[in-house]
Amino acid sequence: MEEHENSRCENCIIRQINSFKALKKEELKQMSDHKETRKVKKGEILFKEGERLSGVYCVRSGISKLSKLSDNGKDQIVKLAGKGEVLGQRSLITSEQTNLSATALEDMDVCYIPKNHIQESLMQNPVFTNTVLKRMASELKTADHTIVNMAQKSVRQRLARGLLYLGDSFGTDEDGFLYLQLSRSNLADIVGTATELLIRTLTKLKKEGAVSISGKRIKLEDKKLLYAIAEGI
Repeated sequence: MEEHENSRCENCIIRQINSFKALKKEELKQMSDHKETRKVKKGEILFKEGERLSGVYCVRSGISKLSKLSDNGKDQIVKLAGKGEVLGQRSLITSEQTNLSATALEDMDVCYIPKNHIQESLMQNPVFTNTVLKRMASELKTADHTIVNMAQKSVRQRLARGLLYLGDSFGTDEDGFLYLQLSRSNLADIVGTATELLIRTLTKLKKEGAVSISGKRIKLEDKKLLYAIAEGI
């Protein structure tokens, strides 16, 4: 009974870190009455690029990658989305096909919310609308920085920044290794380079003492050095 109550939108603490914090209690109750709670397995696709979404996904636990297919058929990971993120919101608001795919990097618990409950609140609750627009503007700003980094930064700089981002955003395990264990291919997709070059660059960082490696696991040994590399100092 307690688990059921905590899973209701009006009682969920997760909404405090996304745009749903601006919804009124009655709106949250309506949303909760019509949402679906889903378990998503690692590797499962939540939605594909080009789909028309009929709702959004609020991440209760787990991490997914948002990626875009380039002209040469290679995936570029645009963002990693964890607890509290709302997936598909922009496409729903613009009534356009989604321009990204979402894939689970680990087992996830998500809440699927039908679009009419989002659209009604956007029309009737200006505070919610303003909160959504501010979040979208923030995401666009982040995307602008990513584009500049891809164009102006070296693979070495982008990898250092990417490793720091993984540590800051998702933390470490009890042994001090990055919590999120990505395949070298996925890490290359975040950095925007070929897997082979990613592996060579990572090996160089290990030789310099910036990181240590155990299988797929990576530990950030010298964050100051990684920051200096990322900034080109």
